[in-house]
Amino acid sequence: MRPRERKLVATAFTVAVAATVAGGAWALTGTGRVPHARVVAAESAWGSLVPGAASIVSGPAVDPHDYEPTAANARALASAPVVIVNGVGYDAWASQLLAAQPESGRRVVDVAKLVGASDTGNPHLWYSPPVVDRVARAFGAHVTSYDAAVTRLRSRFSGIPVGASESIFAPLARSLGLRLLTPGSLLDAVSEGAEPTIGDLATARRQIVQHRIRVWILNTQNVTPEMRELTADARRAGIPVVDVTETPDRPTFVAWQLHQLRDLARALAR
Repeated sequence: MRPRERKLVATAFTVAVAATVAGGAWALTGTGRVPHARVVAAESAWGSLVPGAASIVSGPAVDPHDYEPTAANARALASAPVVIVNGVGYDAWASQLLAAQPESGRRVVDVAKLVGASDTGNPHLWYSPPVVDRVARAFGAHVTSYDAAVTRLRSRFSGIPVGASESIFAPLARSLGLRLLTPGSLLDAVSEGAEPTIGDLATARRQIVQHRIRVWILNTQNVTPEMRELTADARRAGIPVVDVTETPDRPTFVAWQLHQLRDLARALAR
């Protein structure tokens, strides 16, 4: 989370609870399935998973961390029978809009609550295959080919050391069995819009120039000057760079992730 999201984490939970009590919002739990209805997702990472859903934050040209909702966004959320929010403070603006416009029949699926994610944990929940599976089941969506690709990569490349520009890749790295060597504090700092420490940058650079990592993963939607330099170091060292995005650049979640997983597999196989 960036500083603005960090400040909102403490209030996001309160706002969501207030929306549940005052506005009749509803958080999916257990094995329940969301009934067929018009769905609006705060982010296309989730909206692209549900056929026919509309998304507010959409496209790789938009920085979700710095998103400022519009009046049209507020209307879209207010009129939606079913809303998906990521939670964990990532999209507190959406919870605030919902709380300001309570509707007794609205159902809100808060992904973080659905899977019991820590309210101080990594907010990039859509990069965790187990979380994706849980949400997909709730909406009757099919991600079989995505799950199969994750299993194939894990069986082939588990244990390989990699580096990354920020924390977005960490959940997927765990599911793939990859060893993400970049200091966690550096990953979090970049994700939160903070300055990485000199020591963490030096460690990441040594891992690159000494070829201690096989692949460098870059979130192209959050390229800070420091990450631009580390990426250049990786290219000079002959280490493959795999681009990933925070929001989908393809029509469906599965198509987006399969494209990225294919790029990653090719890089790991070099």
